[in-house]
Amino acid sequence: MKYLYVLTFLFISLNIHGQVVLDADGPGNTYNLITSVLAPGYNPIEVPDCNHTSFGNHIDEVYDTDLNANVFRFYIHVLPDNDRCIKFDRQRNEIKTYDQSPENLLGIVGEKVIYKWKFKLSSGFQSSPNFTHLHQLKSVGGSLASMPMYTLTARKGSPDRLELRYAETDTQITLAQTDLLPLVDTWMEVTERIEYGISGTYDIEIKKISDNSVLFAYTNNDIVNWRQNAEFVRPKWGIYRSLNNSQDLRDENVLFANFSIQEVETLSLAPSESNTGFSVFPNPAKNSIHFSGLHQEADKIEMYTIDGRKVIEKAIINATKEILDVSILSNGTYIIKVSGSRLNQSRLISISN
Repeated sequence: MKYLYVLTFLFISLNIHGQVVLDADGPGNTYNLITSVLAPGYNPIEVPDCNHTSFGNHIDEVYDTDLNANVFRFYIHVLPDNDRCIKFDRQRNEIKTYDQSPENLLGIVGEKVIYKWKFKLSSGFQSSPNFTHLHQLKSVGGSLASMPMYTLTARKGSPDRLELRYAETDTQITLAQTDLLPLVDTWMEVTERIEYGISGTYDIEIKKISDNSVLFAYTNNDIVNWRQNAEFVRPKWGIYRSLNNSQDLRDENVLFANFSIQEVETLSLAPSESNTGFSVFPNPAKNSIHFSGLHQEADKIEMYTIDGRKVIEKAIINATKEILDVSILSNGTYIIKVSGSRLNQSRLISISN
């Protein structure tokens, strides 16, 4: 029953946003290209270059004759690559979005996002029995930030397999898995759809590009896709593998192409004859929230946690200068509801006291 608040005062309307794509454009300036899309002016690339300077950049671009297009090539070497000269029991070569990325590349509660990309594992690809991650959706903020929500990982076994791993809190489970061999040495296209929220949805489909056959699929229409005190969720792609059983590994390269992030649904105003919308600022807020654009019929403000627990209720005294004290609230994302006669409006806000 705790999820009924979504139906009672949050209404979803379809809003197609511009699709953000990252396509290889040919050899040279690869890091600059990735940065210009995922986090202009910052650094969305996590590579082992620091301990392997003689090799050069661990991500470059090559022309692929199967796709007839330029693609990204991610290198990883058993020696001497590590995790950015920070951790030495694993190695990482990944690209990501993060807090310096444009907002439309970060998933927030209430959004539906489609992630797409293509990839190819080289012939004879060898997986660690521990983990060889290829993609993750990671929650940022709160006590569970170190544990990815979703992970697509290759793992050595009998047989080797591709696993979809999930963690609602701090414990991972395997949602689905498949034999890895049919996925090796072939170009695949991945479509991953997620609705971020306490009662969210998730599905992923991996197709073989040459014949459009489905190699892997999973769907869940009621799954927890948001964590307490989270700020946003970000995607990662690349090679991130354990070195605890390095004898099982070899130098690898994985090809990636046509990364895409598209927000297709966001929270909007509830339908109302007199709904003109309102604004809250600052966002994130510290101690107090200021309101502007409150409708003359608005008579009450309520605040809810993401899991539907009401934490504040206040009568509106002055619609033109309304201020709400939130100093008692813990850091996190909240839903503000403004209601009145024939009026029902909602907004998301982050608290950072």
